[in-house]
Amino acid sequence: MTVAPLAEQETDVDNDDAQVGRLLSRREAIAFLGAAGIAAIVGCGDDVVEVVPGATGTAAGASGSGGSSAATVAATAASTSASAASGAATPAVVQCVVRPEQTEGPYFVDEGLNRSDIRSDPASGALSDGVPLDLTFRVMRMNASACEPLAGAMVDIWQCDALGVYSDVRDTAAGNFNSVGKQFLRGFQVTDNLGAAKFTTIYPGWYQGRTVHIHFKVRARDSAGKAQEFTSQLYFDDALSDQVFALAPYSQKGRRSTLNTNDGIFGNGGSQLLLAPVKTAAGYDASFALGLQIT
Repeated sequence: MTVAPLAEQETDVDNDDAQVGRLLSRREAIAFLGAAGIAAIVGCGDDVVEVVPGATGTAAGASGSGGSSAATVAATAASTSASAASGAATPAVVQCVVRPEQTEGPYFVDEGLNRSDIRSDPASGALSDGVPLDLTFRVMRMNASACEPLAGAMVDIWQCDALGVYSDVRDTAAGNFNSVGKQFLRGFQVTDNLGAAKFTTIYPGWYQGRTVHIHFKVRARDSAGKAQEFTSQLYFDDALSDQVFALAPYSQKGRRSTLNTNDGIFGNGGSQLLLAPVKTAAGYDASFALGLQIT
C-alpha cells in the first residue's frame, strides 16, 4: 500500500467514515470465495464452521440480509466425543468464523513497527495512559478442504488513545491535534503456527462521529506469492465502554457523542465484529477469531 509522506498525512476526524475502496456485497463476497487471494466473507452472519475430521461442513443458516445461503466450505476439527469417551484430554475445536470487511479509514500509517506491546511511543518511551487490554487474533485459513491456522500472516492494529488522538497524523477538524512523528498505539505481529497474533494495548477512547473501535489489517501472500489483505474494525459493548469511560483519563473528555447504535460503519456488520472482553486483575483480555480464504 502506498502511504503519503508524514508531512502530507493531514486528515479530518469527521472523515473516518470515508470509504476506502469498496465494501463487497454479500453476493460478490460469496462469488469471490473461488477467486485467488483473501476473500472477505461479508454479511454471512456470525457463523462458525466446526467439523470433525473427514467431514464437509457448510456455514449453515447464514442467510444474512441477502437471503442466500453461505458458500459451502470444508473444515477440519478435532473430534471431541472420542476423546471424552476415552478420558483423553479434549483438543480445542478448530473454528473458521466469517466476518465482514469494513473501511480502513484515514488514519492508517504503515509504520512497520513489529511489536506486541503497542502502548508506547518508540521515540520518547512515553506510555499511553488507559485501561490495559490484551488482544489476541486467531487467524484461520479457509479453503476447499480445511479450516486451519494461518501462520505467517501480518496483523496490524491501530487505534486512538484515551482522549481520541491517533499518532502520526495531523487533524484539522474537531480533534485539532498534530501527532506527526509519534507512533503510539500502532504495531504489527506475525501469526504463529496456531494462527495467533497477540497485542497489549489500552481500551480505546472515542472521538466525534465514531463509536469506540480498533482498526486492524491482515496481510498475507497467496500460493503465487501475490500480496493480499483484509481490513476491518473491532467494536465494544456500549455498556462496557460507559464503565471504562467513567475512569480517568477517559472521564476528562466528557460524554461521548456516538454509540454503536448510531454509528454508520458499525451498522454495516459491526455486530459481527464485537469483542467480548473478560475482566482481569490488570484490565481486560479479549480474543477475535477470523476465517479468510487464501488459495
